[in-house]
Amino acid sequence: MNNGEMLILFLITLIATIFFTWYVKRILLKARIADSPIVSEHRHKSGTPTMGGIAFLFSISLIISLYYRNTEILIFSFIMLTGGIVGMVDDLIGLKIKEIQKIVVNISKEVITLGRLDVQPQEEVRVATPKAKSEVDELLKEGKVEVVGEVPIKTEPGELEKIICQIAIGLFLGLTGAITTLGGFQLGILAIPVVIIAVIGCINSVNLIDGMDGLAAGIVGIASISCCIYGYLFGQMNVIPPFLILAAICLGFLVFNKYPASIFMGDTGSFVLGTGYAAAVLLTDLPYFGVVALGVPIISVVVSLLHRAHIIKLPVEPLHHTLNHYGMSEVKIILTYWGSTIIFCAIGILAKMYLF
Repeated sequence: MNNGEMLILFLITLIATIFFTWYVKRILLKARIADSPIVSEHRHKSGTPTMGGIAFLFSISLIISLYYRNTEILIFSFIMLTGGIVGMVDDLIGLKIKEIQKIVVNISKEVITLGRLDVQPQEEVRVATPKAKSEVDELLKEGKVEVVGEVPIKTEPGELEKIICQIAIGLFLGLTGAITTLGGFQLGILAIPVVIIAVIGCINSVNLIDGMDGLAAGIVGIASISCCIYGYLFGQMNVIPPFLILAAICLGFLVFNKYPASIFMGDTGSFVLGTGYAAAVLLTDLPYFGVVALGVPIISVVVSLLHRAHIIKLPVEPLHHTLNHYGMSEVKIILTYWGSTIIFCAIGILAKMYLF
């Protein structure tokens, strides 16, 4: 593709995503398909339409219909579409409420333990774990805590079901035979397991970071634009088209998803972005810079894994919710994460220029 063709590809995707997001938002509002945040700091967002990632599926379908003769774009778009369908199933299952969890505040003058958390005086926490649920009644009787609210917890597929679906996405990409080398190595029979691991890791990284207005779309958008710049600077023009599509989807969605967001992407959208980013990196053989550019979500995943392994303790998971819990404003967190992503990308480009 020449520069003019790539510009047209970008503009078609951008305009389509803006239009379809606007249209899907109207439908979701009428259907009352809305978010019910479980983080106490985000209760004011209740009622914001979710599953906005459906708009991505329309944009991708349009790209497939226009560029079906371009094998790389076709494979890339097909895999994103598959990821979006898996995410949409997650979202649909989540429309059913699994349970109602209490939110309590420590009204005593001392630090109390609830589950795994040390709760400071006047601090609010959600009673989520079995251990916390078994302890809260006694604390209520002792007058140390007070119930200040309740949040609905959505039904989610089991971890095994999620992993199987994500493996299937990676398997579909691997079976295309389009990925034979990565980072200078011939993959051979390792191609399929490497692709599966990459897809699973990327999906979960983007899905975990999708917790604040424009956070996931902004990070993936910045990373994708940076990959385009990387490809242009170092003569790898094949890198640009798939990342242009991804960047246009992110920017188009940010028109409505930037703070304060009027629509959320849901798992439908985060799965599209995670799957798409992994597919773009693998298809264009850009593993090193691709990982560096997505460094912020990857670090967030590592922090969450350390929390789940009981090596560190977070009052709220993931890390950006912990920062918000301790008083850092949402806008400041978003700008910090976006800025950190820009820094990571700049370091990757400068390292390629002067070190490698």
